[in-house]
Amino acid sequence: MIKTKREGIILSNTDLNFENEGVMNPAVIAEGGYVHMFYRAVREGNHSTIGYCRLEGPLKVIERNEKPILYPDFDYESKGVEDPRIVKIDDLYYMTYTAYDGINAAGALAVSKDLKHFDKKGIITPQFTYDQFTALITGDGPHTEKYFRTYNKNESKTNDGKPNYITDKNVVFFPRKIEGKFYFMHRIKPDIQLVAVNELEDLTDEFWKNYFLDFTSHISFEAKHDHESSYIGAGCPPIETSEGWLMIYHSVHDTPSGYMYTASAALLDIHNPAIEIARLPYPLFSPELEYELNGVVNKVCFPTGTATFGDTLYIYYGAADKCIACTSVSLTELVNELVAHKK
Repeated sequence: MIKTKREGIILSNTDLNFENEGVMNPAVIAEGGYVHMFYRAVREGNHSTIGYCRLEGPLKVIERNEKPILYPDFDYESKGVEDPRIVKIDDLYYMTYTAYDGINAAGALAVSKDLKHFDKKGIITPQFTYDQFTALITGDGPHTEKYFRTYNKNESKTNDGKPNYITDKNVVFFPRKIEGKFYFMHRIKPDIQLVAVNELEDLTDEFWKNYFLDFTSHISFEAKHDHESSYIGAGCPPIETSEGWLMIYHSVHDTPSGYMYTASAALLDIHNPAIEIARLPYPLFSPELEYELNGVVNKVCFPTGTATFGDTLYIYYGAADKCIACTSVSLTELVNELVAHKK
């Protein structure tokens, strides 16, 4: 069993208005010995924006903004800009996040050339009602029956007549194009789905209709073990290794006292990440310490970003929806452990 090391809390909430309830679930990118961290900042009433801080090395915060770097600008994100992830592809940074309007949660995209100014590109995940979704995927048969559960809300409209779309979150890009295509993961519960497109402008309503008509082929990663039996979701941007893409994802299982969110690991094929090479049969790490067990939401380790220094992989995660913490592991040992569990 792989050994990990708790590095402790990296960031806590402050008295500043935009982050006085909690900080969590950061997007992370390391450059030149520094780590840029874009984190979900929550103010009272559960309204989220994106804050920014910079670390020297993997653990020392040396700069922290007193105002959000991203905040709601449009109706589709009016109640929250949440849970960012970030990658750099060629000379452009791609930040995905969950846009929440008080009813619907969808995957959105913003791009930047300098990590200071971001250009929002809007929602990139499908916006279909549950009825539209089920009508398109019904032909897939019993394999998709688990998608017709109560956690995928099934009312097409709210009581006041507003559209009620199926929730699609955890949009995570691969950090380079594969065979000339953009690849990203997203999550309609309970599994992880995969998208590959030549250009992001290809993500039209027609594209998504065809995608759902062949939905089974896009379900790339399904729950297998007890610790992920409720549902799973993409976590950190995948890391390219000699053995494949290292994926750190979140896994959820129900307990008598509620859901427990753990961090898990898998290897995906370097040329076709829809192919699973290996996964750990146990969580990489689980809620154990006080700041992971008790908070706004108890028993949560929610990994969203990594940075590598030497052979050490630092995994940044939201702890109990209250603070940001870090766990480290030898990258070589983790990959070797995964290879030992090849399918």
